Formats: sequence, structure tokens, C-alpha cells
Amino acid sequence: MNNHLIAGKTIKQWKKDYPLLEKISSTEEVFWENPNYLSFGKAIPNITLTEEDIQKADERLHRFAPYIAEVFPVTRDLNGIIESPTVEIPEMHRCLEEMFQQKVDGKLLLKCDSHLAVSGSIKARGGIYEVLKHAEDLAIEHEMISVEDDYSIINSQKFRDFFSIYSIVVGSTGNLGLSIGIIGAKLGFNVTVHMSIDAKQWKKDLLREKGVTVVEHTSDYGKAVEEGRKQSDLDSNSYFVDDENSINLFLGYAVAASRLKKQLDEMNVLVDQNHPLFVYLPCGVGGGPGGVAFGLKMIFKDHVHCFFAEPTHSPSMLIGLMTGKHDKISVQDFGIDNITDADGLAVGRPSGFVGKTLENLISGSYTVDDQTLYALLTSLIEAENIRLEPSALAGVHGPVQLFKEAAGQKYLKDKNLTQKTTNATHIAWGTGGSMVPEEVMESYYQLGSGIKNND
Repeated sequence: MNNHLIAGKTIKQWKKDYPLLEKISSTEEVFWENPNYLSFGKAIPNITLTEEDIQKADERLHRFAPYIAEVFPVTRDLNGIIESPTVEIPEMHRCLEEMFQQKVDGKLLLKCDSHLAVSGSIKARGGIYEVLKHAEDLAIEHEMISVEDDYSIINSQKFRDFFSIYSIVVGSTGNLGLSIGIIGAKLGFNVTVHMSIDAKQWKKDLLREKGVTVVEHTSDYGKAVEEGRKQSDLDSNSYFVDDENSINLFLGYAVAASRLKKQLDEMNVLVDQNHPLFVYLPCGVGGGPGGVAFGLKMIFKDHVHCFFAEPTHSPSMLIGLMTGKHDKISVQDFGIDNITDADGLAVGRPSGFVGKTLENLISGSYTVDDQTLYALLTSLIEAENIRLEPSALAGVHGPVQLFKEAAGQKYLKDKNLTQKTTNATHIAWGTGGSMVPEEVMESYYQLGSGIKNND
């Protein structure tokens, strides 16, 4: 295997050029500081997307708010805007310090995208936004609606019949499929979700209950996407949601940043040169965390420091960023099996679009072992009575890694942040969990308890 060429080099050559690959390919937990990170002013000219693009996405979500409020009553308190709370988790902060014997300066917050209405994960941002944009494009093209209209008129048999002529197809490990399936079926589209082997049974069952066609695959995420794309290409009325390359998904996620800023303002949380913000984002193919990070950089610029978090067995974005090869390289190329209980993050090959867009804006990446995820899951329930699915706990481990690992300490020193961490705010992005069935969550909790008690 060592003589096998990966993007023109042997594994031995890759490991010589990037020594951290030795630990990564042994599925050890690592922390990587991005050497290509640039100040916002230097990085942004290389990126074609703008603040105006995010603003347009935000405006579109507001146009659809009357419709969302009608068809999903749970969103009425927020007038049809799908948004999650941001909460401080001081007990979990203390628990982290105790568990890992590591002081974490600053305050720790949790962004509860786990509790987003409609589909219970961060995918309720990008996935729902992309389907709404497609629906709007079709309705405007066929002169059924104009942007001046009250979009609650879309909640009618006339529109459902119209959308039923069209199909939407997506490949998913679970949560993106849920968001696309739920909103797509509600509008009247014929939705097919190609699910990878990692997808949890309850997610497949829920989609079928909503009238979505679920195609199960015995291979990983990459194959599910490939098969979904093939199916969609055969039908001119079919729309493929491309998690690997979609600008619309990316912009739907990016809208989260301005909403977070408003929440932080309401919480009197300062973000400036002397009050740095650190954000830890669980990462699969990269669309969700990439879009959020992009939005945050547009608002907070050099005062926000974003890190991707991946399972030790699926460090695809880390390898793609580190080598600069992005989607031209996979974890399997390095003998890593891409098998993890963090199903939403079980991706062997990252999005090239996201990697290239963020390569100068992302501060770094780190990996987390599945056992650690379960221990954190149990601890968060015990400390704060908040339930996340395993993959969503990847962000919670970030502050510990930043302060504990040599590369994290080096980052703080290089960016002149060491003396400012007492004023820092850390946000772990809780990406999913509220829709996990009670008995499944209980099994996660028991597993985590066993791991904690054995340590």
C-alpha cells in the first residue's frame, strides 16, 4: 500500500511532507493549525461570494416566513423564521475542565441548532433554504407568484399540484435528507433521498412517514451522492441538491451569522479585538460548517476564529485542507475506514468548493474519537439537561483541544491571543439531536455513562 500513488505521491511521501498524517492515519485525536490562514482583508479578495449574496438569502427566507408559519405551527413564535437559541453552558464548562484536566479560559456557549424547528439540525438552514429557492424560482418562472406577494398563498392545493410535477433528489448521511425531505414533501415535490450505510434507521423511517422515497445504499456517503446525481440526471424535471458543490446550501447556512450576532448583542457578549470569539463546527462534507464560518467571518472578520471538528475515522476536510488537494483525496486513500457513530460526519471526501472557499479563512481543524463523543453526550445531559446526537458533540471538545494541544497554544500565541483568552467567548455549534427518538437517545446516554465510568 505504501507504494500506491495518491494524487501523484506515495503515502510515505505524503507523511514526510505532512508529519501529522502519521497520527491522522492512525486515527488518533489531533489538532491542526492552518498555515494558510490569512487576515480577513487579505483572504476576501480571493472569494467570489459576497455579503450581498448572504443578504439576498436572508431576504428570501423572510419572504417565505408567512408560508413556514402556516405549515409548521412550531415556528409561529418566531413568525416563520427557523432559528435556534444560543445558551451559556457553565456547568458543562466546569465538567469539561474536570474531565480533561484542562483549564478553559473565557465563557462557553452552545448554539442549539440541534433544536431548530422542522428538522432538528443545522441542515434546517441550508437544506430548507435550497428547496425554498428552487420552489420560488419555479413559481416565478411560471408566473404563479411574484416577490411582492404574501407567500402564504403557496400553502394551497394549486401550488402542491404544480410542484408535484417536479422531483428533488439528494444524497445524505441523514440530516440533510431529513431537511430536504420534510420541506420538499410539504411543498408537494416528489422527493428521493439516497441514504448512505451510516444513516440511522429512525431517520429513514421518519422520511418514509413524510411520504419521501428513501433509497438505501450499502456504501458510504460518496456513493449515495453519486447515485442520487445519476437518478436526477435522467429526468429533466428533477432537481439535484448537491451537498458537495451547492452555493445555495452554503448561503442558507451563512445567514446564521447575522442572527447569531443579534443574539450575542442581546446577551451582552462583546466580540472585538480584546474579546475574541472561538467557534467550533462539526464538519462532514463541509457545507454547513463552511457556510456558517463564512458568514461569521463576513461579520466579525479577524475577531472570530473558526475550527472544523471531525471524527478520527472521517477526517476528510482536515486532510483536504492540509494537503491542499481538497476533494481530490479521500480518507480511504490513507487507510482510514470512514466508519463512525457520528453519522452526520461520516464523509470520506470533502467538498472541494467549501475547502477552496475557506482555505484562507478557517483557523484550523481537530479530530475527536467516538468514545469521547459519547462521554461528552452523557456529560452534557447530566450537566445541562441538553440532548445532542453524537456528531453534534464534536464542537464541544474544541475549547479543550485549543488550550491543551501544542498546535492550539501555538495558534493563540501566533495570533497574539494568549493574553486575551480570559475575555474570550467559545461557541460549540450543536448541529443536531432534538429529533432523535427517546429510546435511541437513552441508549446513547447509557453508552456514554459506561465509557465515563470505565475511565
